[in-house]
Amino acid sequence: MKLVVVGAAGRMGKTLIKLISETEGLVLHAAVERAGSAALGQDAGELAGVPKLGVAVTDDPLAAFVHADGVIDFTTPASTVEFAALAAQARIVHVIGTTGCLPEHEEKIDAAARHARVVKSGNMSLGVNLLSVLIKQAAQALDAAGWDIEVLEMHHKHKVDAPSGTALLLGEAAAEGRGISLADHSVRVRDGHTGPREEGSIGFATLRGGSVIGEHSVLFASEGEMVTLSHSATDRSLFARGALKAAIWARDQKPGRYTMLDVLGLNSTP
Repeated sequence: MKLVVVGAAGRMGKTLIKLISETEGLVLHAAVERAGSAALGQDAGELAGVPKLGVAVTDDPLAAFVHADGVIDFTTPASTVEFAALAAQARIVHVIGTTGCLPEHEEKIDAAARHARVVKSGNMSLGVNLLSVLIKQAAQALDAAGWDIEVLEMHHKHKVDAPSGTALLLGEAAAEGRGISLADHSVRVRDGHTGPREEGSIGFATLRGGSVIGEHSVLFASEGEMVTLSHSATDRSLFARGALKAAIWARDQKPGRYTMLDVLGLNSTP
């Protein structure tokens, strides 16, 4: 499977290039960076710390996508929307790990999924997606009148969006379990005199510091007891491995929009 890595010079881009070079059945077809990047023209393999792959980093995604089978994208919302349109034109797989997308970005990704095979998730790891299923089940079982839900996350100091895509994924799972809209019930900021906690709300707390790859916990708190479901990421490559698994899975699917729950067979939606 011929894959394109966009954002090739970033932490995830380099990790993806390395794993693709080590995975049987996968080939790095192209590596793409933004115009003006210092990485342009460099061999993608050397950039990722592996032997030369004979693939020079380019700033021309259109040419890169034409003869590819799929693209792996951990970039920015604005860039992802551009890549989604090109992936739709090329009728290829588009795996999206980009976080921080707004409704207007999601609408354009939905439109692209009419022609491309799009897999988008706030987190590509098996553990996190299994955790989301458990959180949904817990939220269904624990009555909103007696159990409060709080989502706590911590990431490295360079992360630019908050709450994290994973925190929102887990919050969505809790909201689905309760049969409510996360947008209508989430509490993102508490400051000053807030008054008592509103029953049925889902709170978020965000921590940033150091080099933490990702720590997420969902707390179900009641009178006299608390249940905590959590996940800890200690190696960034787990997200890259999940993304490559998604690309291989999506290659044989019909055009449409999918999540990692579909890839892992955990989606109970008919």
